Amino acid sequence: MRHGPGALSTAELLALLLGNGIPGHSAVDLGRNLLQSAGSLRALLAQEPIPMAGVGPAKRARIQAALELARRGLAEELAELTTIRNPADSGEYLRAQLRDLPYEVFACLYLDNRHRVLAFEELFRGTVDSASVHPREVVRACLRHNAAAVILAHNHPSGVAEPSSTDVALTKTLKETLALIDVRVLDHLVIGHGTPVSLSGRGLC
Repeated sequence: MRHGPGALSTAELLALLLGNGIPGHSAVDLGRNLLQSAGSLRALLAQEPIPMAGVGPAKRARIQAALELARRGLAEELAELTTIRNPADSGEYLRAQLRDLPYEVFACLYLDNRHRVLAFEELFRGTVDSASVHPREVVRACLRHNAAAVILAHNHPSGVAEPSSTDVALTKTLKETLALIDVRVLDHLVIGHGTPVSLSGRGLC
């Protein structure tokens, strides 16, 4: 209470969510063991279910609830922006939504003509290797949200955010297709570990 949550270790923060330990182990011990078992906090949050004695559905739900609250906080922060000015404005939100998924997801951030956020939507879900993206569905979604512009995003479950030739080709196809309905593609962000890669920033969008 004196120093705030930033002064706590990750194991101690987990202990607050877990509520109590198990016989012979405190909540902090349990949090520490969970981190060691998973290898990292990111890996722990991606696990389903958590394979450890003393961590049942209720404790798992508390951890996932905390993660979802963080995501929603980022969504509110993004919605309060007057405009999306650069990849950094939307990058953290999209990173929080897509980074730790074990499968590939293609999503869109829909904007009005002043680049204010209208909605975020996951459109396609694939395997750990690829997601099949259908341009007609992206067009339909943009019309449904009455979007004037869109930021494309997808994750690489491997954690390597380097865009592939397929990513570049898809961006070109969607940009040309959406131009027919006067929707501008502002960027395509590839989400992995670390900072999202902006295709616009690389001159590929």
